[in-house]
Amino acid sequence: MPAETSVSDSFRQDLVDSGIVIRTEGLTKVYEMGAEQVHALSGVDVDIRKGEYVAIMGPSGSGKSTLMNLIGCLDSPSAGRYWLAGRLVSDLDDDELASIRNKEIGFVFQTFNLLPRATALHNVELPLIYNGTPAEERVERAKQALERVDLIPRMHHKPNELSGGQRQRVAIARALVNNPSIVLADEPTGNLDSKTGEEIMALFENLHRQGNTIILVTHEMDIAQHAHRVIFIRDGKIFSDEKVAKKKAGTD
Repeated sequence: MPAETSVSDSFRQDLVDSGIVIRTEGLTKVYEMGAEQVHALSGVDVDIRKGEYVAIMGPSGSGKSTLMNLIGCLDSPSAGRYWLAGRLVSDLDDDELASIRNKEIGFVFQTFNLLPRATALHNVELPLIYNGTPAEERVERAKQALERVDLIPRMHHKPNELSGGQRQRVAIARALVNNPSIVLADEPTGNLDSKTGEEIMALFENLHRQGNTIILVTHEMDIAQHAHRVIFIRDGKIFSDEKVAKKKAGTD
């Protein structure tokens, strides 16, 4: 047992030293549908490094949402291993997974998921309330997160007093308030018009330039092209994994 612990510690340190914030090995998810087994993911191997901007794409039923749920610690794999920020999370229990979700992952959802009767400031505070951060520090950190998304002037407004783009900015600030290892965005422009969607994607690009690791789940190629790497999922497996060619300034 001591030898196994030593190997595990060494491997964990190697991941941290190499800048790998996410590693999956043979990640598999099988759902039981009555007497039938549905293989949603079939042995996915992927590394994502700190500071990367990655889009996960795929058609409906491809497994991209399952992969997102596993990466976000919202579900557990049937087989395989998953490391997040050096921790083997595929072996953690529900309470440990909840702690990982709160500290290491910032979620941005298509439907915003804001409390309707709470102000923007209070909505951003929520993850800090859950982890017991003192009130004074909580407010200060929430204000800093809202400042990062240019929403300080609206921090005392409730969701029904904000536009769709402003509500998504609140959701992004909430995702950032714990300084997570990754920001996981699920169809973040799905409920927005195209102009507002482009503004939100410009915000993600700015967050990436500031050093955030961003994983974007989408079925839209024009949205995926904002990322610097696109992983395409098909039939529960990685079909392609490619860097996105970016145009240089001044070129057509």
